[in-house]
Amino acid sequence: MTAPATGSDLIDVNILGPEALRDPYGYFAPIRAEHPVLWDARYKTWLLTSHEMVTAALRDQRFSSDRIVPFIRAKLSGPDTDPLIYQAFDLLRNWMVFQDEPGHRRMRTLVVKAFTLRAVTRMEEEVRSISHDLLREIDPASEFDLIEKFAYPLPAMVIARMLGVPERDQDRFRAWSDDIGALVSGGLDDPGRYHRSAAAIAEMIEFFRDLMRHYAAHPAENLISDLIAAREADDSLSEAEAIATCTLLLFGGHETTANLIANSMLGLIRHPDQLAALRAGTVPIKGAVEEFLRYDGPGKAVVRVLAEDAEYGGQRMRKGQRVFLVLASANHDPSVFDRPDVLRLDRDTKAHMAFGGGGHFCLGAALARLEAAVALPILVDALPGIRLAGRELRWQPVFLTRGLRELWVTADGPR
Repeated sequence: MTAPATGSDLIDVNILGPEALRDPYGYFAPIRAEHPVLWDARYKTWLLTSHEMVTAALRDQRFSSDRIVPFIRAKLSGPDTDPLIYQAFDLLRNWMVFQDEPGHRRMRTLVVKAFTLRAVTRMEEEVRSISHDLLREIDPASEFDLIEKFAYPLPAMVIARMLGVPERDQDRFRAWSDDIGALVSGGLDDPGRYHRSAAAIAEMIEFFRDLMRHYAAHPAENLISDLIAAREADDSLSEAEAIATCTLLLFGGHETTANLIANSMLGLIRHPDQLAALRAGTVPIKGAVEEFLRYDGPGKAVVRVLAEDAEYGGQRMRKGQRVFLVLASANHDPSVFDRPDVLRLDRDTKAHMAFGGGGHFCLGAALARLEAAVALPILVDALPGIRLAGRELRWQPVFLTRGLRELWVTADGPR
């Protein structure tokens, strides 16, 4: 479906171009100033970029999260549909993030207790212990990829332990996440994303089906056992929904935090005064994490589909059209944040929306905050000479998330 012609149609926007991937904040600044609601003819989607517009849309029920079922009906209902691709989207439609009420609330209720602040705080010592273990494997005098050595394995190990995934299987997470991320995180220019994601999801389905069989026979204190107990107590939870929830928690539970830790360290390296302040303990770490989330958070945008016609910013938006709510742009809106492109760890960040808003506020926000609040001070203390190793920074070529492929650093000095 195309939008009615507007003056903004003449703007050449490429949200996955090199400039937008490298610096989405600078890229969206003039767009936000002139066209806070813009039709992107390239990807046939609306872009909402101002803090005001994004905040309103996150709480507007006309902006539906259910974008998978319409896609299945429109694109995957024919006889020539690849069964693996259909299976992949059939799993994704059971992710709670792709559901509206009441389905979203029903699914969220099943796991929300595991992610309350009180429950997550019990993981603090585990996060601390894993952080120190990972650092012992790093030679600070050498060049190393901080993502491979620390930012990625830490949250992967944490969510795996919470789920009940054996440590020997954790190396498979990254390949699965890379393949699935190209599909669900907005890899719009990647023609092979459907087949790669379908293959990865097929492996994950079998992986979690086997784990659920194991924990059905041998219950333990983990999320998979909790889901099995929930199924036994309420048969409205299907096996497909339980498996889908496991895959969502695995994917969302480490990718977001890995990007948060890596982006935060890059921001600190580029702002030595803030790095010194964090190391000296002159800024509260919890407040600093909120500024990291605002300044260069792990989520660039969320997707909605119009459930009915709506008018925003003087633009008439039609039912069925796709909308990108650009969180990254909203978090750098100068009408809300003074000098938004400067990292200030003592900033008041109450209005940031790095975790979205409304009923779909990120379920894992407390866990991500805890992991960053524990890991970042340990990192900056252990690596006093940390600096970039001089390699080109390459960002993941997706629109919805903000993450580096690698972050090569060196950090010679006492550990």
